Amino acid sequence: MAIFGARRVLWRSFSTISSHPLRVCIVGSGPAGFYTAEKILKTHQGSQVDIIDRLPTPYGLVRSGVAPDHPETKNVINQFSRVAQNGRCSFLGNVALGYSISLVELRELYHVVVLAYGAESDRVVGIPGEDLKGVHSAREFVWWYNGHPYGRNLDPDLKNTDTAVILGQGNVALDVARILLRPTSELAITDIASHALTALEQSSIRKVYLVGRRGPVQAACTAKELREVLGIKDLYIHIKETDLKITPADEEEMKNSRIHRRVYELLSKAATAGPSQPSSGQRELHFVFFRQPDRFLESYDKKGYVSGVHLEKTTLKGIGSGKQIAIGTGQFENLSCGIVLKSIGYKSVPVDDLPFDNQKGVVPNVKGRILSDNSGDPTSIENGLYVCGWLKRGPTGIIATNLYCAEETVASLSEDLELGVLASTTRLPKLGRDGLLQILDNRNVRVVPFSAWERIDKEEKRLGSLRNKPREKLTSWEELLKVAGSE
Repeated sequence: MAIFGARRVLWRSFSTISSHPLRVCIVGSGPAGFYTAEKILKTHQGSQVDIIDRLPTPYGLVRSGVAPDHPETKNVINQFSRVAQNGRCSFLGNVALGYSISLVELRELYHVVVLAYGAESDRVVGIPGEDLKGVHSAREFVWWYNGHPYGRNLDPDLKNTDTAVILGQGNVALDVARILLRPTSELAITDIASHALTALEQSSIRKVYLVGRRGPVQAACTAKELREVLGIKDLYIHIKETDLKITPADEEEMKNSRIHRRVYELLSKAATAGPSQPSSGQRELHFVFFRQPDRFLESYDKKGYVSGVHLEKTTLKGIGSGKQIAIGTGQFENLSCGIVLKSIGYKSVPVDDLPFDNQKGVVPNVKGRILSDNSGDPTSIENGLYVCGWLKRGPTGIIATNLYCAEETVASLSEDLELGVLASTTRLPKLGRDGLLQILDNRNVRVVPFSAWERIDKEEKRLGSLRNKPREKLTSWEELLKVAGSE
């Protein structure tokens, strides 16, 4: 059977609830999706919640975005697992919105559809040379070292250059820098993908440049992430003293933000704590402030490949309310490298039959209620259609931010139910999960239920134990589906 017997497994919980329960489908099994499911199950007794995901594996960026050397951040998976094991909840993996099932069909099957599929694309820099080989997005690189099926074939060239440039100074940029510079003996005991560990063991990268448009006061990282990368053993840190000079406007920013002040203090301390020059063979991390990319430079020797970044010097301009933006000065310089990683932000992607604000990269909404167009008119609400997570607010915040985001969306949903805005569940029964499984079965979609994910989980942990790792991730669709389908 194409769905691994999922209908037999799921029917038991389906048949134990009321004849016309509130049926909810959540698209996306990352933190936003699971927090939403948990809140709905607690708030609406008797409701039935199905979480679908295009991947055969749940947990979204907790699995494929959190750095492998941050295992404590992944502990939230235990909480999400308990949600998935609730008798009124089901995880259905390998089900892609827009391919396996359409949004129109989901709305026919369920009283409520919540879109929580996150941000699966990237913002572009929009400058010449962006398509040169060796220019990658940080998201692709993160997926590569985390064993995401879509990232396993990235194959970044870490052998033929000693210098990498990372555009951006946020937490993802620092994660990427840390993975490039940290001793591989320390990474070997994490759940890093084996193909990435092998490439990093053979890497020639010795210098990493973190390039930011603004200054150290405006760096977008958190103090925790910064401390971690600054604490890599035997790492030379370079920060220009002139970049650390602050203005009254900078002081105002730090006065209003404890995080910005702490980050600035850490950078200032790092600038003077170490030796003035790196020792022979020592790995180096350079913080480059007040620079913005103007174009990517093509190699003379290897046509079609990147050889550096043409940077424009910037200065800060106040825009009121204690904020400053970077503007170009017309002065330029080149920074040579063999690989560039763009860490300038994730971007959500639209699906058919869904209103989408391309400029903001979000679905237009009011407190999680999806609007029928981009006008912002709060009266143009798509009844029964909600949004949560990055798709709702943009790619910002930490994992816990999605908890508050989910609470707001579910509060809107509950209010709509109480006011009778949504179709009555007693007057309008929906097929829900049973109807969804029937459609997917007819289309030969191989649904991966949570019990099949547990087989994947068990096998990854078994393989990991052979290498003294918490898990060895299965990184291809074929491997994942094979293990999911085995009894």
